[in-house]
Amino acid sequence: MNLANDVFRQFLDGYRDAALAKDVEAFVAPYADDVHVFDMWNDWSMQGLASWRRMAQTWFGSLGDERVQVEFDDVASFVADDMVCGHATVTYTALAIDGSKLRSLSNRMTAVLQRRDGVWRVVHEHTSAPIEHTSLKAILQRPA
Repeated sequence: MNLANDVFRQFLDGYRDAALAKDVEAFVAPYADDVHVFDMWNDWSMQGLASWRRMAQTWFGSLGDERVQVEFDDVASFVADDMVCGHATVTYTALAIDGSKLRSLSNRMTAVLQRRDGVWRVVHEHTSAPIEHTSLKAILQRPA
């Protein structure tokens, strides 16, 4: 693996693990204090770690007994100086208390990490889904 793949994969692994555990602090740990996020849900954008933390608290708090399994496909990344940019297809699967799959959706994620004082931090994240032209509805299932 190269540096970009190592850094980006480490971020994705932490994201996956924190989401499954519904651990807000672990989820926000890799993000910079001044992170700017274009998330797919509700808010047009979120600026700053406090805003991103509130999103995670709301998301994890809304799950009740359910958990979320996160899987990444089509992962790619590159490094330029002290920046790593990566993108992936993300599938979120809701799991019942017994581990059975309830529902799932997919979207696309791009993240930019910057090395600050020797630590890689997410400074920008963008998630999206294609929009069906006629209905203007998001396509949340990845084509087979």
